[in-house]
Amino acid sequence: MAQRDDRKRLGKKHRQASTRPKKGRAPKATPTTGAVDPRKRKILSTKRAAADAASRVTKQSPEREKRRAIRTDGGSSAHVKTPKGTAPNAPRAKQVRPVDGIVGRQTPRSENVAGRERLHEEDWRDVELLASQMVTDTESVDARELPLIAVCGRPNVGKSTLFNRLTGSRRSIVGDEPGITRDRIYGELEWMGREARIVDTGGVVPDDEALIPAEIFRQAKVGLEEADAIVMVVDGRTELASPDLELARLLLRGGKPVFLAVNKMDTDSMNAGAENFRRLGFRNVLPISAEHGSGIGDLLDAVFDVLPEPTELIEEPEVMLTEMDEAEEDETGPDFSVAAGASVSPGAALVVEEEAEAPKRPRMLRSHGEYDSKETKIAIIGRPNVGKSTLLNALTGKERAIVSPIAGTTRDAVDEVVERDGHSFRFVDTAGIRRKGKTKLMAEKLSVIMARKHLEAADVSLLIIDAAEGVAALDANIGGYAHESGRSVIIVINKWDLMTRTGKDGMRLFDGKPPADQKTYEQDVRDKLKYLDYAPLLFISAADGKNIESVFKKVELVARERRKRVTTGQMNKFLEKVDFQKASVPMNKRVRIYYMTQAAVAPPTFVLFTDKDIKMHFSFERFLGNQIRENFGFIGSPIWFKIKARNKKKTE
Repeated sequence: MAQRDDRKRLGKKHRQASTRPKKGRAPKATPTTGAVDPRKRKILSTKRAAADAASRVTKQSPEREKRRAIRTDGGSSAHVKTPKGTAPNAPRAKQVRPVDGIVGRQTPRSENVAGRERLHEEDWRDVELLASQMVTDTESVDARELPLIAVCGRPNVGKSTLFNRLTGSRRSIVGDEPGITRDRIYGELEWMGREARIVDTGGVVPDDEALIPAEIFRQAKVGLEEADAIVMVVDGRTELASPDLELARLLLRGGKPVFLAVNKMDTDSMNAGAENFRRLGFRNVLPISAEHGSGIGDLLDAVFDVLPEPTELIEEPEVMLTEMDEAEEDETGPDFSVAAGASVSPGAALVVEEEAEAPKRPRMLRSHGEYDSKETKIAIIGRPNVGKSTLLNALTGKERAIVSPIAGTTRDAVDEVVERDGHSFRFVDTAGIRRKGKTKLMAEKLSVIMARKHLEAADVSLLIIDAAEGVAALDANIGGYAHESGRSVIIVINKWDLMTRTGKDGMRLFDGKPPADQKTYEQDVRDKLKYLDYAPLLFISAADGKNIESVFKKVELVARERRKRVTTGQMNKFLEKVDFQKASVPMNKRVRIYYMTQAAVAPPTFVLFTDKDIKMHFSFERFLGNQIRENFGFIGSPIWFKIKARNKKKTE
């Protein structure tokens, strides 16, 4: 009763904590601004605003907080206390632009960001320097008759270093990371007047059931089965491991001559330790140092003693094409008949009369040395995990490269030669090209740079695009690499079966959407890759082997168009028909073309003799290139122009 009277007397004030009768300890509650003394509302509001601001700031880990640098250039927005003994109104130090060079970006961590970027760029410069020392040479077709030496061993024992030492070039990627080499890499070596082939295999771990090690073991077994002699490499500085014992048992059962190379024996005093590895059961144990080259001669002497004598190869004479032969070839295409009376039709097999036997036709080379008509080199490029290795296996008809759903499986470039209808195609499967910020390991960075080097060494490039993901910004960048380097381009839309395969409900199986229309999809690709409007486009399924034949036909067509030559007389007649008023070019960039001529092929390069020595406007260059394509073709190949002023004054 007394409490009720107190509530009536106090009114609403009985709800406040200050006037409520204290019965024990009240629970803590978050006060509101309306429930406190008006004189304390401002203080409470300030505290709540500060708490909200602190909750919105991203908290760093303790380790990262320790690494934070304290800026002293006055650019930090954080509160900096004035040192003792300094006048309050003393002039502040002049602000210095942050290290990253971005105006207005005065953050406490800008120096750290710039340091990380600088370190990242230094890593890439080191990798590019290493890539400049590596080569893109591939195995020649004639070398396939030579005896084969296989190099095998567990991961990180120096197999790739030995391979590079024996071939005399940096073909295989070498690093401290185990498991860099995965696919088989072939090369050639010469010793004491004799030649042989050599294959570098990936690190073998027979008992590992993981996907990548199992595929590496399967690829290594293929190289070991076709080899005439085997060199097993072990690390002389470590104890024998179970993979060494398992691999030694497999090689001893094979019945082929095996040589045990105890690697990393850098000094003569360490050679005695190689005798400890005789318990593997091999008769030939040789200490070597692949890094320094010691013991390599003894190893090669022992290996070449057991290799079969190679058969003498009859080299075909090389005959240089004359201008008349070039003009005839440009009109009809190259003649790949191997005997007189042979008739060749596109896509058909050779038909040779059995009665008349004519001498073998010599290999024909361009007189200007631009290309060898015996072989066409094709680079398969694209983002990681778009089906490049699957396409290589489909084109070659065998499991040449490791295929897995893990992005970045391919490290070294894998090449294989395919003979079709008198043509020789060398397909090179390159590593997936990714952004610099996405590559962390040294082997990944080196594989990306080497992929671009193999692209620049090729004649034709197959730009692979994942049909399910569409054209990404990285696809456009990779296509730009091929376009700027002058390579012919064929756009290949892979995994098209996923876009058209439907279930009982008529929808796509993998995402439940309606099946894609090929024309609509092609238009979307053309809109996103406008600078590759000259490149033919194919829809294939490498996993199912659908439309693979069209790849060979397009490559043959594009390679022939790349080598096409147009005479000066034909170009002059062409210039008379072109209406240059339709070209949307600024007046100060317009030039008058007196005549033009084709200076080179692969890619087609034209020299324009004009009245001004100025750089061609991009719209005029595109207009002229389109006009040339309408009249002469050049399917799939970029066209380059060079300007030479007719009345240019000579500067001393």
